[in-house]
Amino acid sequence: MREDITTIPVSEVFEPRDGCPICRMRNRLEERVVEYITGAAMMEPDVRIETNKKGFCFTHYQQMLKRRNRLSVALMLETHLDEMEKRIFAGLPLFGKSADKQSKDAAKAAESCFVCEQVDWAMERMLASVCRLWEQERDFRKLFEEQPCLCITHFSQLCAAADKMSKKSVGDFRKAASTLCRNYLTELRGDVSHFCKMFDYRNSGEDADWGNSKDSIERAVWFLTSREPK
Repeated sequence: MREDITTIPVSEVFEPRDGCPICRMRNRLEERVVEYITGAAMMEPDVRIETNKKGFCFTHYQQMLKRRNRLSVALMLETHLDEMEKRIFAGLPLFGKSADKQSKDAAKAAESCFVCEQVDWAMERMLASVCRLWEQERDFRKLFEEQPCLCITHFSQLCAAADKMSKKSVGDFRKAASTLCRNYLTELRGDVSHFCKMFDYRNSGEDADWGNSKDSIERAVWFLTSREPK
């Protein structure tokens, strides 16, 4: 299942040269897994066992609901809630688990997400592919360096993935990634500062020049979290 829905050519997410390519990679993986899980896979016994156990995080529940297949979501919730009752509150009040044990099981359940697990599994392998391509192919190295930015989250993940690169390459790779992230941060700081200055009465008026600052708050949130505010 994973090989079918989480396989995306690395070059496909780098070619657009628009925003953070690793965000684009993560987003496409999420789209594929969400589409899969709200479709026919919802009725596959082995998949349903996993979704019953793991459930979904808030972000991925939102993505599932946006597909407007509410019955699929309801059916998964029905059996997932049954599973939660068994796992957290199993047993009669006098002979069951203590409230402390119940709370610990609840905490584990709250941190679990089927989509996150699938995406994390695929991302680990795709980030390794990015490092391998950068190391072996000059054309990809050039494509990497032509990207407009990397968000903070994915800059960190790429640098961590580079641990498996050769000593000869790892330093240059991390430096290239750092340049993409830091250059965008410099630009973003300027845009946010300009946005703040535009609220000075001296900068008001119909001809006020906002430059690229109007969406700087949203872009800053994305840069810091890898998620665009809705």
